[in-house]
Formats: sequence, structure tokens, C-alpha cells
Amino acid sequence: MLTPNSAAAVPASAVIPTVRRPVAAVFRALIALAAATGVVIECVMGSVPVVLSFFTIWSNIAVAVVFALSARRAWIGRPPLPAVWTGGVLLCISVVGLVFHLVLANGSSEFNQAAEIAKLTGGKAVANQLLHTVTPIGAALDWLLLTLPGALRWRHAAQWLAAPAAYLTFALIRGAVLSPDVPTRYTYPFIDVTRYGYAGVTVNALVLGLAFFALGLAIVGLDHVRPAVRGRENRISSPGAGGLK
Repeated sequence: MLTPNSAAAVPASAVIPTVRRPVAAVFRALIALAAATGVVIECVMGSVPVVLSFFTIWSNIAVAVVFALSARRAWIGRPPLPAVWTGGVLLCISVVGLVFHLVLANGSSEFNQAAEIAKLTGGKAVANQLLHTVTPIGAALDWLLLTLPGALRWRHAAQWLAAPAAYLTFALIRGAVLSPDVPTRYTYPFIDVTRYGYAGVTVNALVLGLAFFALGLAIVGLDHVRPAVRGRENRISSPGAGGLK
């Protein structure tokens, strides 16, 4: 029979086996690298304060940090980060990809910037692809193929709205403070107060917020029904010890 002291001395690894996931670790590290590379290129080739004022950059910085931490945990066999973090980053970067391709790069959109995007060359073009295409697709593939289902909760969809709300507040304050002749006063055309007024921007923000929330609900719903593609490699406990983590 174990005494209290001897029981306390049993290492956690003796109870919960460490399961390293090198494939997931490498893939997540590559996603983090892609996001970080895109941000660095933009900062080197542009004005850092302006670059850091875009939601795309905020989201890619979050991807770089969260996926780097996730990669380390998968490499050393630690449990994954809280689902509210990883799911929130997935949602934000998915919105970045969808808004870019369906709204900004879409010539038929009212808010399209297709002509300006088509002029991008060299490092700017590379950064554009990394930030708006590579990282959203990579994050989605990681979730679908390398992340166990069932961890997301319906309340997360509402909690994730804090990110776009914080960004909108920042962007409007920034636009109000900057001089009207600054060309990057408003980072996105749908929040341009000089063009739509605060009433119009509020309507645009509500529409985008509802879309953001709907996508969050869709991600949570899909997380509840999608199958676990990778089985035993994702376990951090023995099959008989309980549910998947």
C-alpha cells in the first residue's frame, strides 16, 4: 500500500503516458513560420505602425504564437492548448482568408481592391499569399486532420467575438485620431467613416459580426460531428483510461 508521500512522488508520466506527435509538431511549426514570415516581410517593406494596424496582421501574429506553442507541445508530448484559444485563432484566420478572397480580391464586390492587389510583386506578393491564403488553409487543415474533434463549445462562438470587437474599436479610434489626409487612415474600405459615416460603418460591422458569429457556430457544429482522422497518435492516455484529449 502506498503511503501519502510515496504516492506524491509518482511522476505524472507514470499516470499519463507522454505521446509525442512529430508530424503535427512539424506541420504546426511550418504554419507558424509562414505567418511570421509574412508579417516580417510586410514590416520590412512597409511602415511598421501601418502594417500592425491590420486585422490580417493581428490574426497572423496570433497564428504564429499559438501554432508555435502547439508545435512545441506536440513535439514534447504535452496536452494541447485550450480549445478556446486554438478555435479562436482558426476562426480569425479563416475570416481573414474568406474576406480577402470573397470581398477584397473579388472584382464584383462593392469593397473590392482587386486592382491594387493585382499590382503586388516580389516580397509583397509573397507576403500577401502567406498571410491571406497559406495560413488560413494551413490552419484549417491542421484542425481537420491533426486536431481531435469535440473540444469546442457553443459558448466559444460568442467569446470569439471579442477579437473583432477589439479590432473595430482600435481601428475607429485610430481613424478618428489620424489626419484626414493619411491614405491608410482606415485600414479596410468597409470601416471607412469618411465614406459611409458612423451609421454606415456600424451596419457594415454588424453584418460582418453576424457573419463572424455564424462562422464560429459552424466551426463548433462541425467540430461536434467530424470524425477523428488520426486515431492513436492523438491520445495522451491509454485507450482504457478515458476519453480522448
